[in-house]
Amino acid sequence: MCTALVYSDATGKNYLGRTLELTVDLPYQLAFFPVDFAVTSEVSGHPALAYTLAHRFLAITMPARVPTPDAPLGLADLKVIEGLNDEGVTFSVLSYPSAAGGQQSADVTRAALAASDLGSWVLGRFATVAEVKAALAAQPVFLEALSILRGAVSPFHYVVNDASGASLVIEFHKGEMTLYDNPVRVMTNGPRFDWHLTNLDNYTFLSNVDRSTATFGSYEARQPDSGVATAGLPSSSTSVGRFVRAVYYAQFAEKASPPDAAVCALAHVMNNFDRPRGVSIDYPQGGGGHMEVAGLKEDGAKPYATEFTCWTSLSDLDRRLFFVRDYAGMNFTRFDLGALCDVREPKVLPLRGLTALTADPTEALKAGHPPQHA
Repeated sequence: MCTALVYSDATGKNYLGRTLELTVDLPYQLAFFPVDFAVTSEVSGHPALAYTLAHRFLAITMPARVPTPDAPLGLADLKVIEGLNDEGVTFSVLSYPSAAGGQQSADVTRAALAASDLGSWVLGRFATVAEVKAALAAQPVFLEALSILRGAVSPFHYVVNDASGASLVIEFHKGEMTLYDNPVRVMTNGPRFDWHLTNLDNYTFLSNVDRSTATFGSYEARQPDSGVATAGLPSSSTSVGRFVRAVYYAQFAEKASPPDAAVCALAHVMNNFDRPRGVSIDYPQGGGGHMEVAGLKEDGAKPYATEFTCWTSLSDLDRRLFFVRDYAGMNFTRFDLGALCDVREPKVLPLRGLTALTADPTEALKAGHPPQHA
């Protein structure tokens, strides 16, 4: 479903890479939200939570519902699934089907935050992971049924990173929220995050040093190629396999310099998690664990479902640069959050077609559609 990892360059500066996989392509929108923009989050049975953004941010957003000709998406329908703010804080949403369960409760007089608004709340209000962690100790967050996912209840967990290298996992498991400090700065999907850390105990033998010769009896074996060090990595695209591989690449990929070279190195790392259509398929009778998206289906020409990398993003947490590419292109489109500091209203561009932009992408975003035309 998704893979996220933090890569550090030769000077210790941090960069986030992540992929998102689904069996269908949602109408993703790249959105800019300015300082002083007002947001209201609503949870049934509780007062609405109103907050004003103290930090501007760029985000890839997922619609909360399927648009129609009579009811196009508005800004309130766009929910953050990946983003970067002006302090170098990132927020990532990754699939986690075991989130819901049990009965969440909080004093009915308290304003509650809907989980789908966590992204704008985190990116718009906080400058560090420590601030987010402290705020969550006092702020009730409620999972909700999402119509675009056919009523699935917020089947996600969330990762927050900051420019210092701090990383936080926000995970709901059967309705109960747990906050984990993330020492490996990697996330995929289920099982629980602490299970993934325990599973790493099975991989203490991993190293990036090739051991290319060995003696068996009087026979001297010699590896005719480089790369045998990776033979112990799990090869599957499962969440468990990807978690171990992501930890390996984040740990051992060469620490590049200067920053442009570091972004390039991270792009090469993320290529290892890029999934073409058809490399694994599920027939309906097989019970594949895919998210079901209401109103959006493949064309019916294929009798199976196949997950693919809908898009990949890279975030330079120090320079506040955001890069994205979708399945239709191999090149990243670059956006400069610093160049948007004087923009005072939200801006939106469809993610599809960004690679075809001929003008400066950040300038194109400045001239982007008003929210009601998203």
